[in-house]
Amino acid sequence: MTDLPEHISIWGELAGTDHELRHVDVAGVRTRVLRAGRGPDLVLLHGTGGHLEAYARDIAGLARDFTVTAYDMVGHGWSDLPDRPYTIDVLCAHLVGLLDALGIATAHLSGESLGGWVAAWTAAHHPERVDRLVLNTPGNIANKPAVMERLKASTLAAVRDPSDATVRRRVEFLFHHTEMVTDELVDLRRQVYSRPGFLRAIENTLVLQDPAIRRDFAWDPSWVGKIAAPTLLLWTDHDPTGGLDEAGLLLGWLPDARLTVIEDAGHWPQWEKPQLYLQRHRQFLLDHQDPA
Repeated sequence: MTDLPEHISIWGELAGTDHELRHVDVAGVRTRVLRAGRGPDLVLLHGTGGHLEAYARDIAGLARDFTVTAYDMVGHGWSDLPDRPYTIDVLCAHLVGLLDALGIATAHLSGESLGGWVAAWTAAHHPERVDRLVLNTPGNIANKPAVMERLKASTLAAVRDPSDATVRRRVEFLFHHTEMVTDELVDLRRQVYSRPGFLRAIENTLVLQDPAIRRDFAWDPSWVGKIAAPTLLLWTDHDPTGGLDEAGLLLGWLPDARLTVIEDAGHWPQWEKPQLYLQRHRQFLLDHQDPA
């Protein structure tokens, strides 16, 4: 028998796990939500231009120990695209509204890239809603203009021309091992980016790459230092948005934080190294161990 690749399809990853995919009204925003499992609540937040399938390789594993909620942030995926800037406070309000709509009083938050920024802001400004916090390659803590410009340019190019080639380049930006980027994942992004009104929505998201607008929300000890939740910084050795020097900044600002590094991965360790991603989450969220 021919050996099958480790990952074939998003639906293959979810095939053995009972889950519910539906839309939830969050203050008038139709929000796409996937829920699975039982146990403590764990909410997963994707990155810029992303969608809940960013966690397709992790949901089944996490659902053994947690009630997992993955969702498309406002202006992303197949959630509504209201025409307004999606600044961090807006994305935070949408998250808190979703917790309210789902009856979740407190939850662990694990956010990747932009999702990590939103999760951290929520932990600082709504500490009563956050138990423990995982910041997964949160991205450009130092607000480097070159990183902002690269993210803005590659994302706009893919949305303006959602061809296979341009979207594939945008998705490959997330990976150290670009051979792991499947046609299914690229085509899913192409469908999102082709939605009516999505160009305006991504422009509303990319305002955060404008230094003048970003200034009000930029990573800074003045607000990061207010995060009381125990925090795991989950970094990689090939993240194109920020190195371990930026993890060091957060370690100095956060009152209760520890760092773990997943090697041989890029901006999406949850996809490239799912078993290590799951192990580090379980250690930190359940066993309260310092992940190796």
